[in-house]
Amino acid sequence: MASPSTAPVLLKLLAENLQPTTTADYLALILAAVLGAAYLSRGSLWDKPDPYNYIYFERPQQQSGVAGSQTLVSRNIAQKLSESDKRAVIFWGSQSGTAERFANHLAKEIQSRFGIGALSADLSDYECDSIADLTDKQLALFVLSTYGEGDPSDNANSFWEWINKGTQQTLSKLQYAAFGLGNSNYKYYNRVVDVTVANLNKNGAKQLLPAGKADDAERSTDEDFLAWKDDLFSMFRTRLGLEEQVVEYQPTIYVTEDESLEPIDLHHGEPTHSRDNPKATAACSPIRALSVTNPKELFHASERNCLHMELDLSEHPEIYYKTGDHLAVWPSNPESEVEILLSALQLHDRKDVPLTFKSADASTKLQIPTPTTALALFHRYLEICAPVSRTTIQGLAAFAPTSEAKSHVLKLGRDRQLYQKFLKENHLTFGRLLQLASPKTPWTSLPLSYVIETLPLMQPRYYSISSSSVLNPRRATITALVAADPLPENSEQKINGVTSNYLLALSQAHSSSRIPLTETSALKYDLLGSSSALSGTKLFAHIRRSKFKLPIQAGTPIVMVAAGTGLAPFRAFIAERTKLHAIGKPIGQMILFFGCRRPEEDFIYKEELEAAQNVVNADGVERLKIITAFSRVEGQLKVYVQQRVGEYGHELISLIEEKSASFYICGRASMAREVGFSLGDIMKALRGSNDADVKSWSEGLKRTGKWKEDVWGFAEK
Repeated sequence: MASPSTAPVLLKLLAENLQPTTTADYLALILAAVLGAAYLSRGSLWDKPDPYNYIYFERPQQQSGVAGSQTLVSRNIAQKLSESDKRAVIFWGSQSGTAERFANHLAKEIQSRFGIGALSADLSDYECDSIADLTDKQLALFVLSTYGEGDPSDNANSFWEWINKGTQQTLSKLQYAAFGLGNSNYKYYNRVVDVTVANLNKNGAKQLLPAGKADDAERSTDEDFLAWKDDLFSMFRTRLGLEEQVVEYQPTIYVTEDESLEPIDLHHGEPTHSRDNPKATAACSPIRALSVTNPKELFHASERNCLHMELDLSEHPEIYYKTGDHLAVWPSNPESEVEILLSALQLHDRKDVPLTFKSADASTKLQIPTPTTALALFHRYLEICAPVSRTTIQGLAAFAPTSEAKSHVLKLGRDRQLYQKFLKENHLTFGRLLQLASPKTPWTSLPLSYVIETLPLMQPRYYSISSSSVLNPRRATITALVAADPLPENSEQKINGVTSNYLLALSQAHSSSRIPLTETSALKYDLLGSSSALSGTKLFAHIRRSKFKLPIQAGTPIVMVAAGTGLAPFRAFIAERTKLHAIGKPIGQMILFFGCRRPEEDFIYKEELEAAQNVVNADGVERLKIITAFSRVEGQLKVYVQQRVGEYGHELISLIEEKSASFYICGRASMAREVGFSLGDIMKALRGSNDADVKSWSEGLKRTGKWKEDVWGFAEK
């Protein structure tokens, strides 16, 4: 090592010998200087830390919710039950809020009917290993939803990993029961609860009664849960020896009027992302008021409406989308339903009075923004148009304003057949039920807390974006079928889709709108919002990232299968590839299967598709093939897209296996399931495959991203 006295000499020698003498030397010095400057500026000029990065790594229970910060003492569920003197825990895994609502109601009812302290627990709030610490004196109930390809809800991901990893912990002391929420139109119907039960039992847990299962395809979720709950409570009485007591209403939310608050202090209906699930929130943009532009009617000579609507993103640089993403629309309830509910509760004179909410139990999360008003609550925070369950109807009896009203709700709530018959003849929302049971006397003794606890929270509706981010980066378009379904035994009444009719009202209010008025257009909405945040024809919306994407390589063939508005993302796919072809880039073969009722009425985007076909096929090479299926053409047999897929099955299998084509399905889940069956039948015919072989083949394609689905249960997503 050089001594301090020799160091200056060495530096002088180095400087003399390292003097740049050539152009290459000077370039090297410049490059070194640039790299050095770039390195030193890291964190200040580039690669800045995300100021919200901490959100993604916070535990949900340590974050500030709408009601303020709520920090749990422990993530050990057994310890939490002991500390709070509770004996039962209802774990919930919920994607849309239904499982959470069931769990909250169940916890409350167990406590009121059997005197057992019960805790409704978000699965992401507790360490899964602590489930093994529950004793045989404690009871665990699981209410778990399944969505997509047999996936758990976002808040149940850690639990899903734990239950599937083959835990070495013994669960011999665990006593449990389970209920699953699913949709039989999907291939993996109620897979989450099935896997959970199988693995709990394998590890020694004691199952107290068979798992219950809800089927949303039959729109029987509430009835299915009610039947399972009856079995559960019967087991409580007979097997566990618990004594049932008279049920008295005990609110879980305290509602207080506070007229000292000013309008600026209130939440007027502006939606917010849930802070309970950072992973789900991270996949979404912020919620903003987006301007509606260029609304169009897509159907011709039809009594139905199908809307094309553009949303302007230019005012919000923090919001952007990629082709294939979803746009989430936060709706408003129709004015007519809000008026019915305000009248039934005699709240017209108090609808703008500030309200504050507080949870009665510190362990129960408050999900509604506070403070707010009854008007904002009914317009934008609660699903007041949701179906009313028999459990809710029975609970209303205690608050009935007259003996006749009490008799009416008890009779309807206790008789399942009468209830189902009534639903076929009447559009039964919460407000309409109150009005029907007591048309002249308002329900003044019905607490607002009961209404809030009973009705589900307003949820956004997701629409596949039908524009290309390459061609229109600051305009996102959606395609929406306006739902207005007549009742089975009363055609004069219709069940109107809340969000799609809200979009129709917005479209018709736009200054450039030429959308004709129809019978469904009679629905009126609060289009401005309580604080006029939506003036200028705007709606609250956000972008949700999707994996429903075009292949990275433009030369990869793609097969697209759609019915109705399922065509939306494929409109964007085709437009993007058509542009690539127009600028001289090679593109892969595209086959589109599209089904609708009649070609002259509801073949949406027909002219656009034909124009794209002419462009990419101009040189005689068939790069885009469009195969149609029409189900309501007079004098012709009904034809559906799954049948067309079967007819072209050999060609499709060849494209998928020999040319590595990507296969896409968008539309109703029942259609997607039938398309899968059609391809499976072709595989069996070609290779003599059995069901197990077909399943292995299709699941392999899905794992590698070569088979993608964007599907939903009913007409309105």
